[in-house]
Amino acid sequence: MNPSARAGETRPTPFRSSRFFCVGGKWYFTTREGFDSGPFATRERAEIGLKRFLHVTRLLPHETRDTRVH
Repeated sequence: MNPSARAGETRPTPFRSSRFFCVGGKWYFTTREGFDSGPFATRERAEIGLKRFLHVTRLLPHETRDTRVH
């Protein structure tokens, strides 16, 4: 993933750890909200899964995207 600035960021890009991790040979991605998704067979499949997740979240109404489940 490209660690470029997010919308609205004007400062230098802060350190960001990878959204991808491997446990027991299976790959997962994590979201800013703390949601882990997987398992995927490969890191490449996890990257595709993250792209799909981000695409779907962009389709949600703005109010829904900002609401976090507690």
